[in-house]
Amino acid sequence: MTSDSPVSPTASAQSELVKESRMGALGSETGQREIRRISLADYEQRKAQIADELWSAAVDVGFFQIVDHGIDLAAVREAFATSERFFALPDAVKAQWPHQKANNVGWETKAQVRPSTGTPDQKESYQITRPHMAGLWPSEAELPGFKATMLAFEADCWALGMKVLSCFADKLGFASDFFTGAHDPASPEYQSTLRLLHYYAIPPEAQAHLDLWRAGAHTDFDCLTLLFQRPGQGGLQVCPGKEMDSQAWTSVEPDEAAITCNIGDMLMRWSDDLLPSNFHRVKNPQPGEYMGPRYSVAFFCQANRDAVIEGPAKKYPAITAGDYLRQRVAANFKPY
Repeated sequence: MTSDSPVSPTASAQSELVKESRMGALGSETGQREIRRISLADYEQRKAQIADELWSAAVDVGFFQIVDHGIDLAAVREAFATSERFFALPDAVKAQWPHQKANNVGWETKAQVRPSTGTPDQKESYQITRPHMAGLWPSEAELPGFKATMLAFEADCWALGMKVLSCFADKLGFASDFFTGAHDPASPEYQSTLRLLHYYAIPPEAQAHLDLWRAGAHTDFDCLTLLFQRPGQGGLQVCPGKEMDSQAWTSVEPDEAAITCNIGDMLMRWSDDLLPSNFHRVKNPQPGEYMGPRYSVAFFCQANRDAVIEGPAKKYPAITAGDYLRQRVAANFKPY
């Protein structure tokens, strides 16, 4: 598709939906695909080299892990411990802070149905999007230190995400701070999200017939996702879109020292499809594997609602990030 024959936003969203609906099969596992580990050490001095490494990994698989990233391990562990305390609250208490789909904030449980499976993901989650949190924070009496811990961790994630996106900006020919301006946290249009996730333990009666995914195959809507995983709580699998017909999946093992990153649909569009947003899922454990709860924390770098998405070659019509996300959500939740 050339720049003089643009793809409509609605057609693009529907195309993604059709692709996702084909990704519900079990498929097979392969260890032949490399999820590269990229060090961000000496970032300012090595930025050009880091940008080359990130670009190569992103173009190849769409997923990579970053190490030496600057977020203290103690802060990661505190975020997980605080998240676990939140999810340990009774559902009746968490229901005080209900999910608002329009603003992507608040608590939800078994509410996300993937087109790839047609069944709810077996998890609960709590979304933090800074400008829209009025009335959605647990009080200090209910959960001491929760708000302060999560806001500090969100800020750390944002700063790291902007470093990575700055490398992609350089490779795309944008100004180095292009994506930083498009994700301005001081703006009321800010819509980057910190998401706390709790996948439910597998009950004994279900362990012999695990026919549901913890999270069905999907791509992310954002520019860039940073995913933190706990050791021993695996399940994340990756399948590049160019290999979706074979449905050969690669497991990404949890590592406290590494943050798993992936390109989202928004950056794929912004790059004129040079950077692929690829499928991933969370599989159920198999007999003999750990059946307990799984916790993860994800930060989604989503451009501000008023940011205009337009690639260097203008392959797609210009669209605001707010309109783009609304169309993607509408396409994903439309009956099919």
